[in-house]
Amino acid sequence: MKRSVLALAMLALSTSACLADDAVKIAVLGDMSGPYSDLSGPGSVVAARLAAEDFGGQVLGKPITIISGDEQNKPDVASNLARQFYDRENVTAILDGGSSSTALAIQFVSSEKKKMFLVSGGTTAEITGKSCSPYSIHWLPDTHAISTAATRAVVADGGKSWFYITANYVFGQDLEKYSSEVVKAAGGSVLGSARAPLNTADFSSFLLQAQGSGADVVAFANAGSDAQTSIKQAQEFGLMGGGSKTRIVGLDIFTSDIQSIGLAVAQGVIGVADFYWDMDETTRAWSKRFKAMHGKIPTYYQADSYSAVYNYLAAVKAAGTTDPDKVSAIMYQTPLSDPLHNGVKVRKDGRVMQPIYLMQVKTPQESKGPDDIMKVVSKIPPEEAFIPLDKTGCPRATEQDR
Repeated sequence: MKRSVLALAMLALSTSACLADDAVKIAVLGDMSGPYSDLSGPGSVVAARLAAEDFGGQVLGKPITIISGDEQNKPDVASNLARQFYDRENVTAILDGGSSSTALAIQFVSSEKKKMFLVSGGTTAEITGKSCSPYSIHWLPDTHAISTAATRAVVADGGKSWFYITANYVFGQDLEKYSSEVVKAAGGSVLGSARAPLNTADFSSFLLQAQGSGADVVAFANAGSDAQTSIKQAQEFGLMGGGSKTRIVGLDIFTSDIQSIGLAVAQGVIGVADFYWDMDETTRAWSKRFKAMHGKIPTYYQADSYSAVYNYLAAVKAAGTTDPDKVSAIMYQTPLSDPLHNGVKVRKDGRVMQPIYLMQVKTPQESKGPDDIMKVVSKIPPEEAFIPLDKTGCPRATEQDR
């Protein structure tokens, strides 16, 4: 079925339509029905609603309204929707961003319009690099943090030769670039890579290349339904299980992917996250609320969406206005206060400096239930995970503190 260019799902917490133009209105602009919809999209709308609920449905005496749009993983659609949200819908901030390429497109419009962009979709390090903006803040672990953390762990465990199956756009290319740099620096070798278009249904030719390379490690530099399809097909090709010595790494794998693939296939796969639902009492309590509304446990994208909206609303309250310059200044200067990322600081390039976790998929024998699917291998401090500020390429890195 053909998707509309603009799929608005009005989820207003107000009770009167006449208040629509006098509201703190946030637009969730992401992948609502495509390859990344399970890991963000509709679940990020739910997360935004939870944050709004935690503010009692209003801030500064105004109702909080959440709307959404589907950017269809197309930068031109994302740009057009962002302009429409800002110019016609009186949106005060955009959340999510979808894929890396669409997030960069939204970031450009947001910078041009001097409007807030809360990035909880799209992981390219360019968001806080050369494209950084005082009006955008990046919650997610970026492509540098994700790929280097997983790669270092596998190299240290004996994975010396690598082959990459890579989503052929900025996100996948970044993952492969940063990962291969770690492999080579450790004395390993990259035996090749195959570039797969977004939303590929048949990975057989790419898997044959990987199999023929004889690499110790096959790394999937993709996400969402592409990660699910490629890992399932890797098992069918004999690259996983059955005595295979090949290591499979999902450089950006999610709980939603694992539940789709199943532990029997995905067991042992390494990944990275900044949130897992079963870390402590706080994450379990919040995830229970989320699952009651969404029917699934949250991915770390969706947890970051909650954090982004919560802290945006807190900054609006503290500033006494939705003026982007004043709200942005507070968000950059004030540590996060939401229960999932309490005390975390925002760096001047817009990077949320949260720790990240190296995760491993559990075996069916280790799992105690359908949601018990991952375990924490190690905690990585943000200073080790992210590119140092002076090496990001962000023009704001050399500015005086705001």
